[in-house]
Amino acid sequence: MKTDAARVGQIVDLTNCDKEPIHIPGAVQPHGVLLVLREPELSITHVSENAPVLLGIAAEQLLGARLGTLVAPSVREALEASLRSERLKQHNPLKVAWRVEGTERFFDGIAHRHQGKLILELEPSSEKVSVPFLSFYHAVREALSGLRDARDLQELCETVVQEIRRMTGFDRVLIYRFDAEWNGSVLAEARDAQADPYLGLHFPASDIPKQARELYRLNWLRIIPTVDYRPARVLALPGAQTDSPLDMSFSVLRSVSPIHLEYLRNMGVQASMSISLVKEGQLWGLISCTHVSGTRYVPYEIRTACEFLGEAMSSLLAAKEGSEDYDQRIRAKSIHAALLERMAREVDFVSGLSSHESGLLELVHAQGAAIHFHGRTTVLGAAPDDAQLAGLLGWLGTRTDEDVFCTDRLSSHYPEAEAFKEVASGLVAVSMSRGRNNYVLWFRPEVVQTVNWSGNPTKPVEMEDGQPRLHPRKSFELWKETVRGRSLPWKAYEVEAAAELRRSIIDVALQRSEALLKLNTELERSNVELDAFAYAASHDLKEPLRGIHNYTLLTLREVGETLPEGARGRLDTVVRLTQRMESLINSLLHYSQVGRTELSLRETDLNEVVAQVLELLKPRLEEARMEVRIPHPLPPARCDRVRIAEVFTNLITNALKYNDKAERWVELGAVPDGKEARVAYYVRDNGIGIKPEYHEAIFRIFKRLHGRDRYGGGTGTGLTIVKRIIERHNGHIWLESTPGQGTTFYFTLAVEPGAEGTEGE
Repeated sequence: MKTDAARVGQIVDLTNCDKEPIHIPGAVQPHGVLLVLREPELSITHVSENAPVLLGIAAEQLLGARLGTLVAPSVREALEASLRSERLKQHNPLKVAWRVEGTERFFDGIAHRHQGKLILELEPSSEKVSVPFLSFYHAVREALSGLRDARDLQELCETVVQEIRRMTGFDRVLIYRFDAEWNGSVLAEARDAQADPYLGLHFPASDIPKQARELYRLNWLRIIPTVDYRPARVLALPGAQTDSPLDMSFSVLRSVSPIHLEYLRNMGVQASMSISLVKEGQLWGLISCTHVSGTRYVPYEIRTACEFLGEAMSSLLAAKEGSEDYDQRIRAKSIHAALLERMAREVDFVSGLSSHESGLLELVHAQGAAIHFHGRTTVLGAAPDDAQLAGLLGWLGTRTDEDVFCTDRLSSHYPEAEAFKEVASGLVAVSMSRGRNNYVLWFRPEVVQTVNWSGNPTKPVEMEDGQPRLHPRKSFELWKETVRGRSLPWKAYEVEAAAELRRSIIDVALQRSEALLKLNTELERSNVELDAFAYAASHDLKEPLRGIHNYTLLTLREVGETLPEGARGRLDTVVRLTQRMESLINSLLHYSQVGRTELSLRETDLNEVVAQVLELLKPRLEEARMEVRIPHPLPPARCDRVRIAEVFTNLITNALKYNDKAERWVELGAVPDGKEARVAYYVRDNGIGIKPEYHEAIFRIFKRLHGRDRYGGGTGTGLTIVKRIIERHNGHIWLESTPGQGTTFYFTLAVEPGAEGTEGE
C-alpha cells in the first residue's frame, strides 16, 4: 500500500505560492471518505485513511474489494446502475447504505469521473432516502423570487447574502467582486454581531492565487467544515499507483492548502463555504460564507440549493450590471450615431470625428482625445504634447495583437507615461489598421484615490531555518492606501463604445476605399479613351488643316499682288492661324502620347540626364546669359530617362522664357520631402513669378497667363505634359512662387506602388 500524498503538510515558500499544486494534495478533509473505483467491476483502488472511523473497516481491507460486497443489498443494484451511468452527476447525491457488523450506516454519495478515474465521495447522512424535490423547491423558491425582483446589482447582492445566510446559518456571508487585477471588493454583507464587518473593504489578489481562482471557476461550491482538521491521506493499491498523483480538482473533500487554512485562522474563522459567481465563462466574484463561532457542516442538499442560487445569480449578472448603466449606454449609442453621420458626410472622416469635440469625448467620458491617421495627429481636449504622443504611438505600434487597449494606470504598462499622468493616467486606444499605426486615443487624468483594504495587502515574509517563507497576513483591520498614477476606471460600456466606433471607422474607410477604387478605374478608362480620341482627332485634323494652309499660300503666290490690301491681309491671317492650329494639334498629339506610351523604368543618374538637357539648351542659355546653378549632385531615381529629360527641358525652358531680369539664373537640386518621406527635386529661378491664384491653373492644358506672343509665345501645354509625366511615375508636382522674385517647381518620383511599363536594359 502506498501513499498518494507526496506533499501533505508541505510548507509553501515564496517562490512557489502561485504554483502550489492544490489540485493534487494527496489527502482529503476527514468529514468524509474518498474512494476511487476501477470500472467496470467497481473495485476500490484508492481510499482515504480515515475509512475505519466512518466506515468501520480498515483501509487495507477496502483496497481491492468490490463495492457491491460492502453496501447493503437494498441499495446495491440502484447504486451500481447509477455509477455506470453516462450522466453520472445527474444521480448525485447517491444514497449509500454501508454494512458494518450487521448494522447500516447511511451516506450521501457524490460521484464524478475525471481523467479516466471514477471517484466516489461519501459524507455521513442521517437520512435513508434523498430529500424530495418539494423540499428543495421550498428551500429556493423564496430566494429565487427575491433575485428576480432585484432592481439592480446592489439589491441582487444584498438579497443573495441574506438568503444564503438564512439557508446555511453561517455567521457572516458576503459577496465580493474581482477587478481587472483580481483584487476583491466587498459589495454586500449579512452577518451576526460577533463577526467583524467587511462591507466596503478590499482584499488583495494575493489572497486567492491564480490556481485557486481557476478551481473556483471550475467548481461552483467549496466547503471547509472546520479549519482545525487533520488531513486524511489517500492510500492506493500498489498496482494502482502511477507516476501521476490523483487529480482531485473536482473533489468536494479535497484537502485545502495549509496557507489557506492559516489565512482563515488569522481571520478568526472556524469554518467556511464559498460559492462561485461566473459571468460569461469567467470568474466574476465569490459568495463567501464564514463561521467564527465554531465548526459548521452544511448537508449536501442545502449546499446544492446554495449552488443553485449561485448559478441563478450568475445568470443575472450581465442584465443587472447592464441596467446600472442603461441610460449611459443609450446616450453612447446616440453619440455614436451622430459621429457616424458626420464621418459619412465629410470627405475626410477625421474631420467628421473632430468637428464636434464634445461628441468624441463624451462617447467614453474622457477629458482628452487624439486621432492619428496617416502621419497626421488631431488633438482634442487635454492630451500629452506632440513629443509625448509620438512616443506613446510608437509604443502602441509594438502591441500588434490588440485592436483595443484599455488601462486606468498607463504608467504601469508604459513607464514614460509618468511624465504626463496629469492628463493621461487612463487610456483607451483603438487601432484603425494593422501595421500602419493609425489610432483613436482617449485620455483620463490622474485621480488620487484612497482605497480601504482589509488589512495590509502586502503578504509578510518571515525567516524560517534561514529561508524566506511566505505566510498569509495576520491582520484584517482597516488599512488605508493612497493610490496615485491611476485614473477613474473605464466602464465596460465605455470600452464597448470605443470598439464599436472602431468598427464604424473601418466600415467608412472601406466604403471610401471601394468608391475610390471604382472612381479610379472609371477615370483610368476615361483617360485611355480620351487619349485615344485626342490622338485620332489630332491625326485626322492635320490633313485638312494642311490643305487649307497650302491652298491659301498658293492663292497668295498666284494672285496675291492683284488682291486688295484688306483681302490679302485676311489671307495672311488664315496662314498664321493654320500654323498656330498645327502647333496646338502637335502639342495635343504629344500630350496623348505621354499617356499612351509605355514607360521604360530603370535606375537613372539624373546628373547625366541634366547634363544632356543643358547641352541641348546651351545656345539659348548663352544667348540669354542665363546662369545655371547645381549646388549638389542630384540623387538617382528609378524612372523613364527620356520622359524625365523632357520634364527638366520644359522647366528649364520656362525659367529661361519667363525672366526679365538683367542677371538671370536657374538652380537645380533636391531636398527631403517631409510630407512623403522621399526626395523632392526642384528647378528654381529668379524670374517674373506666378500669383498664388494661378498655381493650379497653370497645369491645365492650353492655359497661358500672358498674351499669345509675350515671352516667346507657346501653346500652353508644357506644364500639362510635365504634370502628366510626373503622375505616370506616381509622383507629385507643386510650386512655390513670389511674383517679381521667382518660382520653384518641386516634383517627386515614386514608381514602386503601381508603376506602368517595363524595366530598362
